[in-house]
Amino acid sequence: MGSLGTMLRHPDDFYPLLKLKIAVRHAGKQIPPEPHWSFCYSMLHKVSRSFALVIQQLDTDLRNAVCIFYLVLRALDTVEDDTSIPADVKVPILKAFHRHIYDRDWHFSCGTKEYKVLMDQIHHVSTAFLELGEGYKEAIEDITKRMGAGMAKFICKEVETVDDYDEYCHYVAGLVGLGLSKLFHASGKEDLAGDDISNSMGLFLQKTNIIRDYLEDINEIPKSRMFWPRQIWSKYVNKLEDLKDEENSDKAVQCLNDMVTNALIHVEDCLKYMSALRDPAIFRFCAIPQVMAIGTLAMCYNNIEVFRGVVKMRRGLTAKVIDRTRTMADVYRAFYDFATMLKSKVDMNDPNAKKTLSRLEIAQKACKDSGVLSTRKSYILKNQSRYNPALIALLFIILAIIFAYLSANRSNN
Repeated sequence: MGSLGTMLRHPDDFYPLLKLKIAVRHAGKQIPPEPHWSFCYSMLHKVSRSFALVIQQLDTDLRNAVCIFYLVLRALDTVEDDTSIPADVKVPILKAFHRHIYDRDWHFSCGTKEYKVLMDQIHHVSTAFLELGEGYKEAIEDITKRMGAGMAKFICKEVETVDDYDEYCHYVAGLVGLGLSKLFHASGKEDLAGDDISNSMGLFLQKTNIIRDYLEDINEIPKSRMFWPRQIWSKYVNKLEDLKDEENSDKAVQCLNDMVTNALIHVEDCLKYMSALRDPAIFRFCAIPQVMAIGTLAMCYNNIEVFRGVVKMRRGLTAKVIDRTRTMADVYRAFYDFATMLKSKVDMNDPNAKKTLSRLEIAQKACKDSGVLSTRKSYILKNQSRYNPALIALLFIILAIIFAYLSANRSNN
């Protein structure tokens, strides 16, 4: 549940962490008995524990459709990601993937670890897919076809301009936003959202991941994966991989800040999309990842550690976001908080400082205009370094009980 030192610095993280741990265990027990559905949900937990947890918010029919949608696109992504597959083999598979999902006998061995298992046993996913309602199947097939074609296009095309970057992110993530909107509509629970704001929901998440995963992508073996657009990084270094060199630290941070500023342009659309959702379960499913994204950008901004290792929100803060993101008011408050955190890190000597501040102010204005901030209770920026004696005492009591229980069990065994 996180290190003891971290919990002592943030004692109010403890209860959300405990609830999250219980929720993860509960989600792990909700695996259907049928072999194909059991495989799909077990695989979902292996390839994305966080998504497997968030998806539990949804009703059964929609949850099944979203689970299969995610696994189909994860399989498609595994083919695209495997840099050992020659382009002349990879491209036809990507373009035909929407047809393969109807074929229980088709499989293609690629990827590593759990992704290889997914590809080797993808017949389970196809079997589950064929049991979905027609509206769900049509939406999944349509998005898979469009995404496969887009991925194939970028196998032989570099991300040169910002327009290329937006196009690539549209194919690999914006289409996910469009697909989810179609699935929500097919369930009868939501109106069909506009393509532009659905696309922005995907682009905001994808750009956050691309920024956060710079080091992992650039160190990919046998061939690095490059998604940062040349139009941005070439202003700072000669080669994208130069950003990780220590002598380029100042330029690397400026380039990073430029990338974060680019991602912030989608915030207003994301808030519009979420504010239009009616179903509470669908709302939470959509809102939690978006709050995590703005939080991750706040952590990454002006942070050289993006080029040295992994930068992410601490587990306790993640648990708080999952626990407390329940209404649109919570989203406005969280976006406002993280925008404030990011704003405090802006250095006016940064070449993009004015643009960054402008986009943050637009985001904060959208949150203020909601009218909920006057009664806001910040859980992100408050109590960051305060000790709460009562919570610390309670923490030690609970830890002592757990330790005593484990010791007793060990003795009995």
